[in-house]
Amino acid sequence: MSGRTHLVTGAGSGIGAALVDRLHARGDALALLARSAERAAELEQRWPGSTTLVADLADPASLEGLAGDLPDRLDSLVHSAGVVALGPVAEAPLGEWEHQLAVNLLAPAVLTRLCLPALRASRGTVVFVSSGQGLSASASWAGYAASKHGLKALADSLRAEEAGHGVRVSSVYPGRTDTPMQEAVHAHEGKEYEPARWIRPQTVADAVLHVLDLPGDAQVRARPARPRGCAGGCAGG
Repeated sequence: MSGRTHLVTGAGSGIGAALVDRLHARGDALALLARSAERAAELEQRWPGSTTLVADLADPASLEGLAGDLPDRLDSLVHSAGVVALGPVAEAPLGEWEHQLAVNLLAPAVLTRLCLPALRASRGTVVFVSSGQGLSASASWAGYAASKHGLKALADSLRAEEAGHGVRVSSVYPGRTDTPMQEAVHAHEGKEYEPARWIRPQTVADAVLHVLDLPGDAQVRARPARPRGCAGGCAGG
């Protein structure tokens, strides 16, 4: 699989980092999005040979400046970055809604648009790492779930639009996964964090790799994943 090129957001931790570990180990070329020059240096040190692009997903307009720095060909664009702020609708401030919608929905839409020429050139794949909350929302998850439901709409529309260009579009919907975000969610919920209860980020990364490595005659539209033995309350990604 070497010789392929992937652009990944959210590579600094969790699912994104696990995926980049896999891709780097097999020799694929990597372009990693970082929110600052300092973060970019950290990513380049962790994965030698990778290139970095600096832009803040919380400011989707800043992504427009990447247009001249993107690869000419991309085999995949993987949207793995995300943020969450929990709270009931009755108490959620506007800023939390804006931040989640910007990072989780608007920035992926802008970055995808910018990358489409390179994806079309390679007949590449776009993968949106969403959440179980993007399929069914729970109490106190309204802002995050709304952004992820929007991401499903973006993926569905994009899939229909780009089929004629040979670009495949897939969504992965992991349930609760052992990531720093999940640890923060537990702190908000006042619950003890037990990493072993949740999906390993490497498991979700393997699901994404399966999507990326499918032969060109097939695509996965959506791929859910839930923690083993989870009977409920496991949808938060």
